Amino acid sequence: MDSRVIGGVEVAEIGLGCMNLSHAYGTPLSRPDAERLLHKAVDLGVTHFDTAALYGFGRNEELVGAALKPVRDQIFLASKCGMTGVDGKRVIDGHPETLKKTCESALKRLKTEVIDLYYLHRWDKSVPIEESVGAMGDLVAEGKIRMVGLSEVSAKTLKRAHAVHPIAAVQTEYSLCSRNAEVAVLDACREIGAAFVAFSPLARGLLAGLKDDASRLVEGDIRRNMPRFQEPNFSRNLRLMSSFSALASALDCTPSQLALAWLLQKGKHIIPIPGTTDVNHLKQNMAAASIRIPVDISERLETLLSPGSMYGNRYPQAAIAEIDTEELVL
Repeated sequence: MDSRVIGGVEVAEIGLGCMNLSHAYGTPLSRPDAERLLHKAVDLGVTHFDTAALYGFGRNEELVGAALKPVRDQIFLASKCGMTGVDGKRVIDGHPETLKKTCESALKRLKTEVIDLYYLHRWDKSVPIEESVGAMGDLVAEGKIRMVGLSEVSAKTLKRAHAVHPIAAVQTEYSLCSRNAEVAVLDACREIGAAFVAFSPLARGLLAGLKDDASRLVEGDIRRNMPRFQEPNFSRNLRLMSSFSALASALDCTPSQLALAWLLQKGKHIIPIPGTTDVNHLKQNMAAASIRIPVDISERLETLLSPGSMYGNRYPQAAIAEIDTEELVL
């Protein structure tokens, strides 16, 4: 893979989102299988690994830290604070003392002396963004993290934060199916020199050939509560995906490869971090870096999956109230 830049550091142009190895999509992989997948990612040239205190309520950081400790000096390690598990429940807390405490725990779980990129996972709207980012700036000064990032924020909030401490990256959901970032924050990142890290670049499986009836999603799979995966929305979205898959076949690639290649061609500051629990899918995803989409196919893609073409929101209403991203107005 070619490289892209986060805060002056080169990373492989496709990273690995580690969340679903421990969290959110039903029964996670066994520890040995998860470690094997992480090791295979390193073998395939992945250098950028993304985790968070929330994922598995600390278990994902422990997994990533143990599996990648032997190659720690060869990788770029990203994690997140501001949204954690407390007494078995997800809690958003952006108070400076909480962020610093979370970082101390993360360093131990990740078995490292410094985290390369540390995101504010969610902006706690009860705490001024300047206070939360100021605390993260303190962590930089103390040598505990190298860079500050933000997740699911608007361009306005990004600029407020950047005035306090340089923001190296913004992480937000972005794919052909979720185009909110195109409203403002994608350009705002380019303006300030921040990387844009696209999570769920395969639309939580929709762009990877997902075909099952949504009712068959296992207990504990977060998609069960997402309007996009509930009927009648899900069946309508699958019809769109059928046409999308046909375009992938025309290019002799998989749907997931087409989705990732599209993102890579949207901007040199965009870095997708697909997640997977399947080694074959991992290999396919990383091979997407070699695919070039002709202009006419790209235009057909963006017509088929234009902003607002999906049925149902990407989050349930309660989660929408927690994030700060711009909403598409169609």
